[in-house]
Amino acid sequence: MAQQEVQEQEVKKKPNRVIPIILGVLLIGGIIFGIKEYIYYSKHVDTDDAQIDGDISPVVARVGGYVDSIMFEDNQHVNKGQLLVKIDDRDYKVKLEQALAAQKGAGASIGVGQAQIYQNAAASASAKAQVTSAAARLDKTQKDYQRYANLVKDGSITQQQFDQARADLQVAQANYQAAKDQYNAAVQQTGAVRNQLKVTTTGVDQRQADVDYAKLQLSYTHIYAPSSGVTSKKSVQVGQLVQPGQTLFSVVNDNSLYITANFKETQLEDIRNGQKVDVEVDAYPDLKIEGTVYNFSPATGAKFSLLPPDNATGNFVKVVQRVPVKIKINANKDVMDKLRPGMSVNVSVITKE
Repeated sequence: MAQQEVQEQEVKKKPNRVIPIILGVLLIGGIIFGIKEYIYYSKHVDTDDAQIDGDISPVVARVGGYVDSIMFEDNQHVNKGQLLVKIDDRDYKVKLEQALAAQKGAGASIGVGQAQIYQNAAASASAKAQVTSAAARLDKTQKDYQRYANLVKDGSITQQQFDQARADLQVAQANYQAAKDQYNAAVQQTGAVRNQLKVTTTGVDQRQADVDYAKLQLSYTHIYAPSSGVTSKKSVQVGQLVQPGQTLFSVVNDNSLYITANFKETQLEDIRNGQKVDVEVDAYPDLKIEGTVYNFSPATGAKFSLLPPDNATGNFVKVVQRVPVKIKINANKDVMDKLRPGMSVNVSVITKE
C-alpha cells in the first residue's frame, strides 16, 4: 500500500508536456500565418466588392408603326448591321411618294419661271428697240420744230404748218416717254420673275429636304444590330404597335467586358494604372484570370447615386467611401464567353512584384 502511494506521488510530480507543445505549435503557426499575411498584403490590395461590367446597347424604335417581322431570338448572337426587326413601311412609302411628287411639281415651276424670264427678256429687247426708235423720231421732230420756228418768224411758212410741227413734237415726246415706261416695266417684270424663280428654287430645296427626310424615316423601319453581340431583354412581338423611342431589346457587345472594382479610398495609395490584377470569378472558382488596372473613376460611387450624401447637413458620421476602378480582362475568347456582366468577382491588385 505504501508502495502504491509512492508511485502515485511520482506520477503527479511528472510535468504535463502536451499542452505546452500544442501551444507552441499554435504560436509558431500563428506567427507563420501572420508573416505570410503581412508579406501578402504588403504586395497586394484585395476587394470582393467587384463585378463584371460590359457595354450594353439598348435598341430603340426611331419611328412608330406595327412590327412586320422579327429576325432574331432572345439571347442570340448577332453581327453588326444585321437586320433584326422590320416595321410596316407602307405609310412611309406613301409619304415618300408624296414628297417626290411635290419635288417634281416644284421642279416644273422652275421651268415655267425660266420660260417667263426668256419671254420677258425678249419683251425687254423689243421695248428697248422701241425706245431707240422713239428717240430717233423725237430727235427729228425737235429739229423740224426748230426749223419751223425760225421760218414762221419771217413768214416763210404758215402758222398752221408751225402748229403741226409743234404737235408732231409733242406726240414724239409722248411716244418716247411711253416707250421708256414700257421698257422699264419690262425690266422690272424680268427682275420680279427672277426673284420669284429664286423663291421657287428655295422651294425646290425644301422639297428635296422633304424627300431626304421621308427616305430617312423609311430607312428607320428597318432596325439593324448596332454592334456584334448577344441580344437580351427582347420586348417586342410581331404585330405589336411600337412608338418612337420605345426600347425593343438590348445587345451586349462582344469584347466589351471589363471589371469594376470598388476599392476603399484608404486602399488607393499604392494602386497605379497598368498594375497586374488576379481575378477570381465566384461562378467559376477554379478559373484563374488576369487583368490590368486601366483607370479610376473621377468621383466616388456615392456621388453618382440618385441622392448623393451631403455632409454639410445633419449629424456627420465619417464613412469610408469607395472609388470604382476599371480593370481590363486579359483572357482568351473561350474564357470571355463564360463571363457575363453582373457576375461577382474577387480582385487582387499586385502593387509590388
